[in-house]
Parts: sequence; C-alpha cells; structure tokens
Amino acid sequence: MRYVISLLAVAGLLVSFLALRVHYSDETQPCDINAHWDCGVVNHSPFSMIGPVPVAALGMAGYVLLGVLALVRRRALVLGAAVIGLGFALYLSHIEKDVLMVWCLYCVISQGLILVITLLAAAWILLAGRRSRITTDH
Repeated sequence: MRYVISLLAVAGLLVSFLALRVHYSDETQPCDINAHWDCGVVNHSPFSMIGPVPVAALGMAGYVLLGVLALVRRRALVLGAAVIGLGFALYLSHIEKDVLMVWCLYCVISQGLILVITLLAAAWILLAGRRSRITTDH
C-alpha cells in the first residue's frame, strides 16, 4: 500500500507543479477550456495564495510529505495528513464552485488524488489492524 500511496503522491506533486506553473505564467494555458474550466482564472485569483505562498506550492509540499510518510510506513500520520489535505481540497472546491464559478482541471485532478490517498490510507490502517488481530488470535 505504501508504494501505491507514494506513487499517487508523485502524481499529485506533478499536478501541483503544473498548477504552480500556471500561477506564475501569463500565457494562455492548455487547461483554458471554456468559461467554466480555466486554470488561469483560478490560479491568478486571490484564493490562490495563503500569505506569500501559492496554494499549489503548499500542495507540492503536502504530496512530498505524504509520499515520505507512506514510504516510512507511518500509517496514522499518512491518514492524518491526507485528511487535512482532503479538507483543504474540499474548501478549495467550494471556492471554485461557489465563489469563482470556474474550475481548474489541475485542481480537480489533485482533489481526486487526495481523496483516493485518504481512502487508501484509511484502508491501510484497517488492514494492518485486521492483520494484527489475526496473528494475535492464533
């Protein structure tokens, strides 16, 4: 499970990097699809920063942390970090849907990745608990 979560974290790192490139670019982006799907609008909005730090950079740091924690088998910490990341992703989804009324394709992919990582981390803990109960019962 740790390798699957780490691989998904690498995918999240890549997607977050692409969003960060949009943040620092003024060019037309490949994800500028129509009035409802435009990464540039989202990544240049006031919601794309927390203080001086772009949200995409925070995403990159979060995915690195998740990957490292998974590789060193810190199941509970992976789940905790993933739940925090998922909560933040849900908040950003609310901003995209209800405030900006524009979606960022990279952000939506990242939101899907953090959801899957959270579910896998929870399953990893449940499976580890079940495995330990089985070995102590015999």
